[in-house]
Amino acid sequence: MTTAFDPIVLGGKRLASRVAMAPMTRSRAFGPGAESTELMAEYYAQRAGAGLIVTEGNQPSAVGQGYPDTPGLHTPGQVAAWRRVTDAVHREGGVIFAQLMHTGRIGHPSLLADGLVPVGPSAVAAKGQVFTHEGPRDFVVPKELSEAEVRETIADFAAAARGAIEAGFDGVEIHGGNGYLVHQFLSTNANRRTDAWGGEVEGRIRFAVEVATAVADAIGPERVGLRISPGNPYNDIAEDDHRATYRALVAALEPIGLAYLHVLEGPDRELTLELRKQFPGTFVLNPFTYPAPTGPDALALIEDGTADMIAYGALFLANPDLPARLAAGGPFNTLDTATIYGGDHRGYTDYPTLAA
Repeated sequence: MTTAFDPIVLGGKRLASRVAMAPMTRSRAFGPGAESTELMAEYYAQRAGAGLIVTEGNQPSAVGQGYPDTPGLHTPGQVAAWRRVTDAVHREGGVIFAQLMHTGRIGHPSLLADGLVPVGPSAVAAKGQVFTHEGPRDFVVPKELSEAEVRETIADFAAAARGAIEAGFDGVEIHGGNGYLVHQFLSTNANRRTDAWGGEVEGRIRFAVEVATAVADAIGPERVGLRISPGNPYNDIAEDDHRATYRALVAALEPIGLAYLHVLEGPDRELTLELRKQFPGTFVLNPFTYPAPTGPDALALIEDGTADMIAYGALFLANPDLPARLAAGGPFNTLDTATIYGGDHRGYTDYPTLAA
């Protein structure tokens, strides 16, 4: 029987376990350059015991930023800054992928420079607010991407992926969920286009497929994963007949040969099992455990074959040595929710390990 603590090969890399660290925004890339810091290097190095680390989302272009103090991978300074993080993780024996996250219509002009405004597949504002340095602000109507701008955005993802490899990352994960740009194209409320990137399922999956293809062509498919969140309404997303959309998407991805598919699961376990059978690569699951965070019980999903790897989010924030704690059956540190976003080392790099 396969267990969470058996090794697995992913993209030519031998991972020490099947416990992955999920991507989680921490908003500590301070300064106008949106560059990672020494503190971030310490944070990720502390968690190098994960079989795979997926970083917080990196904007692949300036207009792709939707939250304060999130890092990017589209300038030479950002690439150079991430190198100290990857070097720190590799010194501890870890494997680390950079997540590429274009937030699309989720954001605000006050977070962007040079008069930029958020963009999206269509000029349809999301309901709700985003946190800015000036406090919560309503989402604005995004600028609809022209066909030429869609192609430029796809090229931005590929360029950011090349920057990630230059920065020393072992690969990249494309964020295709949580209501951000790729997910907006997949949706039936944010995407009102009537051209080749909208309309029926085949049009709505096109952007995701072309981004995945471009990134795979840029750095090799064995270095590329895709994260999806089928049926997830977060950030005002609606997906009519989400099962048909994701069946079609995974079928279209198969020829690319991606290293892994990372599913942020909703309550539809039946679809999860379908996608598991359909996807030929490594299947990473962030299982649906709402309202509780993913806990030790999720490891059984590897043993019964539901997934190849389990991605942990909140539990990894407070437990830098999470795989060791899972293997020991705990105990687990309690997460301080007040320090998740922004701030200094408190609630970031000061959680104790079992050894400490």
